[in-house]
Amino acid sequence: MKIKKGDLVEVISGKDRGKRGKVLRVIPRENKVIVEGVNIVKRHQRPVPQLREGGIIEREAPIYACKVMVVCPSCDKRTRVGYKFVEDGKKVRYCKKCGEILDKD
Repeated sequence: MKIKKGDLVEVISGKDRGKRGKVLRVIPRENKVIVEGVNIVKRHQRPVPQLREGGIIEREAPIYACKVMVVCPSCDKRTRVGYKFVEDGKKVRYCKKCGEILDKD
């Protein structure tokens, strides 16, 4: 997948179109991601003595990865992601619009 945990993404279709958020979790087997503040669902939680109280809890649900695009930190636009090799032979992701490297590891 071209999306990694911690990336800033923008939703391009659906009820949350236009919203931006940070990727909290990536589920490659299902081709889904969980984005902060996007696709909020209400869960009815039974009270558990050890952890928390019951009630209706709002939390993020997974969304298909094809419905989000990575936002480039340098040009602040949503973009497609490409791969290239840098001088030391490491494979990195880069922004297709401005050419800036997305992986700052």
